[in-house]
Amino acid sequence: MTTAYITHTYCDKHDMGDDHPESPLRLGAIQNRLIMGQLMDFLRRLESDPATRDQLILAHDTAYVDSIFARAPEEGHVELEPETLMMPHTLDAALYAAGSVIKAVDLVMSGEMDNAFCAIRPPGHHAEYDKAMGFCLFNNIAVGTRYAIEQYGLERVAIVDFDVHHGNGTEDIFKTDPNVLYASSYQHPFYPYSDPGASHDNILHMPLAAGSGSEAFQTMMTEQLLPALDAFKPQLIMISAGFDAHKEDPMGQLRLSESDFTWITDLLMDVADRHCGGKVVSVLEGGYNIDALGRAAFCHIKSLMRL
Repeated sequence: MTTAYITHTYCDKHDMGDDHPESPLRLGAIQNRLIMGQLMDFLRRLESDPATRDQLILAHDTAYVDSIFARAPEEGHVELEPETLMMPHTLDAALYAAGSVIKAVDLVMSGEMDNAFCAIRPPGHHAEYDKAMGFCLFNNIAVGTRYAIEQYGLERVAIVDFDVHHGNGTEDIFKTDPNVLYASSYQHPFYPYSDPGASHDNILHMPLAAGSGSEAFQTMMTEQLLPALDAFKPQLIMISAGFDAHKEDPMGQLRLSESDFTWITDLLMDVADRHCGGKVVSVLEGGYNIDALGRAAFCHIKSLMRL
């Protein structure tokens, strides 16, 4: 397998403060673990280009996108929403984050790479059509998905989100889009404290109670996710790869281990092999225990590489 590792130095510069869990240390933890595990030399490491305004408005309200540009500070911090802040490097980081997913889509859809992992921040899956929240400004995976549909004429893109938090933003953007299957496993009740409701049409909810652990997670994925994906027959699989469901993460209580991230990645790779020639784009979302994030992401990327 040929796997791209796409990031940008600006993604390290977004800093919401020393006490904020969405830390600039997160990407370094992943990279260091890949180097220690001798995987980095076998990845194709690439820097992204920034997403354009036109690309962002594929998934977001035009006025909302313009408001983010307008509010970008030259110094200090601007609060968009509690715990979602901008500082002088944030806009560039967000543009390169979304641009990483677009680059990944191009590489995978062209056949230049089999799959890709986007090591980016700020994360995206809480950003709604016209609202920033949950550390997220632009919905990176939604921008990349809409780009894939527009640029490559895809009719069926599956987004699988295994972050510990419900990806309310991604659901908000795709809730009536028949071209996209959005399937999300998450701890419930939990942030963002919305009532996601029942699964319907192109939306699959897989809520798990706090403390559920590996067996409940794997059963849910086997009994609910797998049949839905096989019925949908995706032409591309996008993954919102949040690692905050890890048992050591302070932001959730689902008690998963590294082996669960290997297991779910292998499952998704098998689905991709059956339906879309192995085309997978994975996008970093959460993961806030630095050491656990590095280990879990290492396992996920190793599975993408089929090692």
